[in-house]
Amino acid sequence: MTDPSSGNAAEPGPPPPPPGYGYPPPFPPQYLGSGVYNDPSAPFGRHPVTGEPLSDKSKLVGGLLQLLGLFGIAGIGRIYLGHTGLGIAQLVVGLVTCTVGAIIWGLIDAVLILTGNVRDPYGRPLRDGT
Repeated sequence: MTDPSSGNAAEPGPPPPPPGYGYPPPFPPQYLGSGVYNDPSAPFGRHPVTGEPLSDKSKLVGGLLQLLGLFGIAGIGRIYLGHTGLGIAQLVVGLVTCTVGAIIWGLIDAVLILTGNVRDPYGRPLRDGT
């Protein structure tokens, strides 16, 4: 307590924290249950090997849309993934070559997307599943 003769009254409230204790970190991990943490910098998860944040786009959806090239409509998968220039180029090649170019390019591109060799426009790997 304080000396009543000094004129300072005791301040109400909890005592200050001991030295070495400060504020909590700005972004503590948020516990979601069963050992899963939500990472605000990677809302769609992280790549299991490299630790890179995953894209919001799915390689399964992109690859299946790219397989529409078998019907002469190549480029839809690339447009879905955010590569609109390449997708439009594939559509034009399909129209000019009477769908032969769309079938070949669409099939090769679908394999590349489904095997994980294509990234989104921000350089993030595509996530698995839908």
